[in-house]
Amino acid sequence: MRVLSLVNQKGGCGKTTAAIHLAAALSLAGRRVLVVDLDPQAHATLGLSALGDSGPSIADVLCERVTAREALREAPCGLSLLASSQSLAEFEDESARIVGPERRLRGALEEVADQFDFALIDCPARADGVLTANALCASTSAYLVIETGAFALQGALRARALFEEVAAQQGSSFDRRVLGTMFDKRTRFARELLVALHARFGAEMFDTVVRSSVRLREAAACGRPVFEIAPRSTAADDFHSLAAEVLADRPRIGRELAPASSLLRGPVGPVGPVQTTDRIKSVQDLRSANANSDNTSGIPG
Repeated sequence: MRVLSLVNQKGGCGKTTAAIHLAAALSLAGRRVLVVDLDPQAHATLGLSALGDSGPSIADVLCERVTAREALREAPCGLSLLASSQSLAEFEDESARIVGPERRLRGALEEVADQFDFALIDCPARADGVLTANALCASTSAYLVIETGAFALQGALRARALFEEVAAQQGSSFDRRVLGTMFDKRTRFARELLVALHARFGAEMFDTVVRSSVRLREAAACGRPVFEIAPRSTAADDFHSLAAEVLADRPRIGRELAPASSLLRGPVGPVGPVQTTDRIKSVQDLRSANANSDNTSGIPG
């Protein structure tokens, strides 16, 4: 089972939206997918039409009151969910009295590793807590989610440094990738920032960038992935494209928690409608778009 943690040290970057929709796209591609909501705000739980206090949650798993298998719930698009709840704060309080608290999640996920090909963890918006440490300890790959807005590059560099420090402290080994979100190609600022992100992070950047979409906001309000309410939208296209990249990617450093059936399937081709006529696919295209555009309405940099 490949464990993917979606991380940043700030909220409002599209992290939870990316976790829900990448998980749903992978499920629609025929993979068995678990979503782990490790954020006390429980936005991923709400975004999948679940209530964290209506049954066993990830907090109960981490506090060893129930097993991960006992806490699993069904979610839209064929997903499974380990829901969040307000009682996650209990684990943060108890962690000071526990030996190796950062390894609790890894142990819990190993129990269900034979049931899933992927586990996606929606992390809290802080890098220095025990919850994020749990996610990174269990991770095959960590995805730094960056919105293409003001001050995003500076914040991303600080966040990446913090995650590297956490990983070094606990001896975690995982691959790093960077995902751009909330992209509005109409603004010069967003295009220039995306060029800067590609220049800074290079091969770590996904080719896919998630565009701003009212459909994603509507999906969040409905508590359903966008594939169920607008399957032909640009938002759905973006996450099908991202899922294709994830499936084609093979971790170089990070290890899977246990042998997963996906490893025996061989190379995986593209899934879903991965091409759109208006997607800007490369740094060169972006530079060309900047040179030819008269639009200067972006946020001043």
